Amino acid sequence: MIDKLNIIKQRFDEVSDLIIQPDVISDQKRYIQLNKEYKDLQLMVEKRAAYLECLDNLKEAEEIIADGSDAEMVEMAKLQLDESKNTLPQLEEEIKLLLIPKDPEDAKDVVMEIRAGTGGDEASIFAGDLFRMYTKYCESKGWKTNIIDLSEGTSGGFKEIHFEVNGADVYGTLKFEAGVHRVQRVPQTETQGRVHTSAATVMVIPEAEDFDVQIDPKDVRIDFFCSSGPGGQSVNTTYSAVRLTHVPTGLVAQCQDQKSQHKNKEKAFKVLRSRLYDLELAKKQEEDAAKRNSQVSSGDRSAKIRTYNYPQGRVTDHRIGLTLYDLTNIIDGDVQKIIDELRLVENTEKLKEASETF
Repeated sequence: MIDKLNIIKQRFDEVSDLIIQPDVISDQKRYIQLNKEYKDLQLMVEKRAAYLECLDNLKEAEEIIADGSDAEMVEMAKLQLDESKNTLPQLEEEIKLLLIPKDPEDAKDVVMEIRAGTGGDEASIFAGDLFRMYTKYCESKGWKTNIIDLSEGTSGGFKEIHFEVNGADVYGTLKFEAGVHRVQRVPQTETQGRVHTSAATVMVIPEAEDFDVQIDPKDVRIDFFCSSGPGGQSVNTTYSAVRLTHVPTGLVAQCQDQKSQHKNKEKAFKVLRSRLYDLELAKKQEEDAAKRNSQVSSGDRSAKIRTYNYPQGRVTDHRIGLTLYDLTNIIDGDVQKIIDELRLVENTEKLKEASETF
């Protein structure tokens, strides 16, 4: 483990020197990549320093106890020895996790899409509830959300809504939310008081940089139209809304959030780039899942992942069999406890795979 940590320290020193070089600063792509690497390595270098200090303390305490010439020093050394022995295993576990290669996608911002599924008006209302849940969660993390496009439901909520989330390690956190979410409750539109089951699909797409995906302009059909609001009425009379169709794949991206046609076009291209990037990523995740038999990031985006049962006040995540009787707080944005459990399972799987290399 120390050999690996020494290699990391050496690379950290190299990167520290590289990011202040003028030729690197002028190369935006390389500069961004090296900056990300610097931040990742910095944490490992700090843990390395703590680990080496702990080993030194352990060795020093053992030497003082073995010498035994100073009773007072021996007592202090015994306390230091106990403290070091307690700290060392915890540091080793933390370092093992940090040594697992990070998914390069995890640091990316995301485009999230929530679509109402089966259940008619109630599914649209539920999609609206999920959007509110995620925006409140993002707010608690200090992340920024920005609506790209939406289609409102006839009784509230959304038939579909697309929005971007910007912040630190957004994809690495929100990727666990992708899949089919199911709700069981008495709908607002139900007169008999019967519990109905409805669903909404959540997609979490890592936001592609310009240099991640190159789009040939000849492959894209661009349509301009008037932005529309609830019920289909025109919001403005200018053709500011933009729809892009990527002809080779049939992928469509549109944006009508901004008043400026140029800004809408820019945002729509950002979404299209991310969707094309996500196509490739989905294939890779499917291959990885087949190799690892992972419960958490299976790549199957049509899988039912979670049920929100209102009569029982319960939320169940089906991937790991987790049930929490805290529906009110969870639907109000407190999803961190579920994400933490999913991340723990994923990290445990990764540790099992990597254990032979330590």
